[in-house]
Amino acid sequence: MSHTKSKVVVTDYSFPDLDTEQHILAAAGCELVGRQCKTEAELIDLCQEADAVITQFARVSANVIGAMARARVIVRYGIGVDNVDLEAARARNIPVCNIPDYCINEVADHTLAFILATTRQVLPHTLHLRAGKWGLAVPLAGLSTLRDLTVGVVGFGRIGREVVKRLVAFNTSVRVFDPVVPSAEIEKLGAQARPFDELLREADILTLHCPSTPQTRKLMNRDTFAKLKPGAILINIGRGDLVDTPALTAALESGHLGAAALDVFDPEPIPADHPILKMPNVILAPHIASASPAAVKRLRETAAKLALSAVRGESLANIVNQVKPGHAR
Repeated sequence: MSHTKSKVVVTDYSFPDLDTEQHILAAAGCELVGRQCKTEAELIDLCQEADAVITQFARVSANVIGAMARARVIVRYGIGVDNVDLEAARARNIPVCNIPDYCINEVADHTLAFILATTRQVLPHTLHLRAGKWGLAVPLAGLSTLRDLTVGVVGFGRIGREVVKRLVAFNTSVRVFDPVVPSAEIEKLGAQARPFDELLREADILTLHCPSTPQTRKLMNRDTFAKLKPGAILINIGRGDLVDTPALTAALESGHLGAAALDVFDPEPIPADHPILKMPNVILAPHIASASPAAVKRLRETAAKLALSAVRGESLANIVNQVKPGHAR
């Protein structure tokens, strides 16, 4: 490391300030520069002389990575890394790190909140009362109990497992699709493994907990929605692009999909004129399922410590693009 201060940059952030990161980095003699970059040109300008880059939602493209002269790491505030061009970073020998375990319980809890809200018709009854009405807001058949339902879980990673544990505690019948996890491991938690098409046919509720990859993008599309039971419910707290948005809208409008609860969307923010915003059978949240004071504190501290480890030339945890730490080439 040179005698000049190492420079750590934050491309964008949704926090009120960067005091948490500053406390960790300044104590180690690093300079922290935070911006709210909106364009590729702004990102290039910020990142080209950075020793470490921390990013939240900004698109760290091949052009941005190509301009990085000194970067030893790119750290994503979060679990998913689909806003970073992993191949471009690997070609430059720049490790990309995520923070995979900071919000497991928050997201699993939010999933259950969405499932319960849709099966117990929480939102329609709230709106019913606000409109000055009393009694059932939906037909009685619209109210169900988890004990009588089958929930299909796509993805059996950290979050998927916690969701399964919660569902099993409600005496729910749980089916899981994850092509890389042995059936025996799924069955240990009280669920049953299923191929994807079988899962779609059996699920009263489908909840998505897989990463965004070329194989999973638009996993739920016109064809896969058609395989669901009429009236099935979709929960998406994973990534917006796991779902083909026009196909989702059409499935809801036709009534084939009975309801949806979405913390993520494609695109984000949801366009102000999008029909999904006005659908009474859709519950929406602005990508906040991971949020709690403890989770956000852990997220920010871990990101800053990863950046600091990189500039010090130390080993790095959670590298997602198969690069060994070292100077970028």
